Amino acid sequence: MKITNFYTIVALSLNMALFAQKGLPIKVNDFNIKPLTSFSNVTLQKSLELELRANPEWNKLIANKKMSVGIVDLSNPNQIRFASVNGNHMMYAASLPKIAILLAAMDAIEKGEFKETEAVKKDMKIMISKSDNDAATRMIDRVGYKKIESVMTNPKYMFYDENKGGGLWVGKRYGGDGATHREPIKNLSHAASVNQVCRYYYLLAHGKLVNEKRSKQMLDIMGNPDLHHKFVSTLDKIAPNAYLFRKSGSWQTYHSDSILVWGNDPNRRYILVALIDDASGEQIIRDLVKPIEKALKRKARTNLIV
Repeated sequence: MKITNFYTIVALSLNMALFAQKGLPIKVNDFNIKPLTSFSNVTLQKSLELELRANPEWNKLIANKKMSVGIVDLSNPNQIRFASVNGNHMMYAASLPKIAILLAAMDAIEKGEFKETEAVKKDMKIMISKSDNDAATRMIDRVGYKKIESVMTNPKYMFYDENKGGGLWVGKRYGGDGATHREPIKNLSHAASVNQVCRYYYLLAHGKLVNEKRSKQMLDIMGNPDLHHKFVSTLDKIAPNAYLFRKSGSWQTYHSDSILVWGNDPNRRYILVALIDDASGEQIIRDLVKPIEKALKRKARTNLIV
């Protein structure tokens, strides 16, 4: 075994052990894994809307369906709370849907559809951590559009659901020519909705993407992001010791970010997703974190939306 490979394996093992020590994946009985909408919470929904609509610019973007935000409160594993604005509104999401490639690849590897070589491991890592387009394109070519679609529409996940506005989709290589396979509702090549991305992170946090082993591997790939912009830029300042697992994307006026924040303080454990179509989207995403954390702190009482 090469020395570099040895240290890679050691680092991966240490990271997985660290996640386990910190409570990831979250351990709950399978019957507690429910549709995310079953955790919809009146108090959190009102708090989220209050914080967002207090900003006139954000309020206008929300009204025009150019801004979508979703949050999942994980501070109490036995009392998860969920809220979103424009949650089922699918938008172009640039590089964020690379998480769909990652899941499809893990599913294919687990089923023996292609081998998990060192080159594949490296491409999966830099496709997420550095948002490397060449690596993403190589992974698309390995996995194939049909495989990505089959995993996104698998009844186990339903991350793309035509009856709920669509969701996660990858139907075009990143930075390369070739055939396309666009989603059927809006003809988008790289799409997402905040509700479906929140569900992705919810299942990942509970070890339910493929299986616990692959979920831990995905957490390792998505952890310690190399790009310190958008959500991460703010969290670096206000929560420098929190563990961050994320994927973002930007193209022209489209800006997106998604993150699982896992703080040492259980009160700072949540999922946050934002999709914005505006030239100021990057700064808006940076500015979102503090109001979102403020909304999460309002826990007067728990009311579930039936």
